Amino acid sequence: MTTIPHETPTESVSDSAWCTSTPRRGGAAGLRSVGTALDVLECFAVDSTLGVSDVARRLGVAKSTAHRVLTTLAGRGFVEQDASGSYRLGLHLYELGMLSHARNGLRHVALPTIRAVAEQTGHTVNLGVPDGADVVFLERIESMDGVRILGHFGRRLPAHCVSSGLAIAAFNPTLEYERREAGFPPKARGTIRRVEDWDRTLAEVRRRGYAALSSGSFADASSLAVPIRVQGVAIGSISVFGPTPLIEPDVRRAVPLLTAAANRIAKQYTS
Repeated sequence: MTTIPHETPTESVSDSAWCTSTPRRGGAAGLRSVGTALDVLECFAVDSTLGVSDVARRLGVAKSTAHRVLTTLAGRGFVEQDASGSYRLGLHLYELGMLSHARNGLRHVALPTIRAVAEQTGHTVNLGVPDGADVVFLERIESMDGVRILGHFGRRLPAHCVSSGLAIAAFNPTLEYERREAGFPPKARGTIRRVEDWDRTLAEVRRRGYAALSSGSFADASSLAVPIRVQGVAIGSISVFGPTPLIEPDVRRAVPLLTAAANRIAKQYTS
């Protein structure tokens, strides 16, 4: 497994300090009201329920503005109000998210293959894609060990904290650059923390064709990942994840299975 030089071990870092949701995106100016509404929705990426004052404080807007936006979103089903008067994400947002998930072409092609890998290995299997400086897991077939470690953890992680991110970034210049620009905030003792380690690790991944990482995001958990490459560029990855004592001894068996699966997915996706 990749060993990353580090200073003081860090096992507990505030999620909000490193990655909990889709990052704020720049770009061309748009409607301010739409931007504010989207910023309000982003507030719920960390907390399940929020009051008007909470939202106003986080966004630095007047309470009247926060209330007006929340009321509008509630009227369209994007948020809903509970008995205490606080707000949470609504079912209509869930519906739209599930439509996006179901209609993703790579996930549709890859799903039978990652299910087969999960059966063959007995490990949790992830299908990851790059987004900004992070990796979003479009699909996760969980083993009991994976459930125990991940719990209800979200589907987005910084690329430098997961083997999937390393596998993709090694063959995807855009992700490699975005993560470099975003920096390398620590999550666990195996997290990459310096650009020198980032460069060295990606070179190693290119040489051997897969990424391995121990305690990158979760203590005492390890993962192996292989890139899904189309015309040489990684558009995603397939990985196995679990307790380090189960993953590390399984490298020689798991990597060929992951490599064959990644090649199969790439071929089916482009055919």
